[in-house]
Amino acid sequence: MDIDKLIKRCKKQKLDAQSQLYQLYKDDLFILCLKYCRNKEEAQDNLQDTFLEIFQKIKNYKGTGSFEGWMKRITINKAIDKYKGKREINFEINDNILNGTEITIENIETIPLEEILTQVQNLPSQYRLVFTMYELDNYSHKEIAGLLNISESTSKSNLHRAKKLLQTKIPRPTKAS
Repeated sequence: MDIDKLIKRCKKQKLDAQSQLYQLYKDDLFILCLKYCRNKEEAQDNLQDTFLEIFQKIKNYKGTGSFEGWMKRITINKAIDKYKGKREINFEINDNILNGTEITIENIETIPLEEILTQVQNLPSQYRLVFTMYELDNYSHKEIAGLLNISESTSKSNLHRAKKLLQTKIPRPTKAS
């Protein structure tokens, strides 16, 4: 079925169309949820909440821009909303401390994606969200600050601390002799 026709049927609240839409996008949106949530259970809850909101707001989708992008935005906003509800302490750090500091994880391309994802999920929430938004979804620090209601320097600090934690948590591959 053509996606535009499927969207029109979802706007009319046709259950079979909603089911098809869910089946079509659930895997991609679940992966996105995993990036923002602590574990699979939290990601599954976020996915369910996301689809409920998609079905409630689909009448507002005007067909301009990518439908998939529209759904991804809802997914990310749902995860951020849950984070805001469980507000944790944010640490401010002077920007000058970070100047010239580059943290990299050696040979990251040789580390299994599942291991990286597990370690990202284990980061404190404020670090996980900033890391995911900045490194994986290409948000700017200004955008992150606006969405999370933090300062840009806090966003930069949280990214720095997330990278520092990941650097110590992700096992380095052993070099073959």
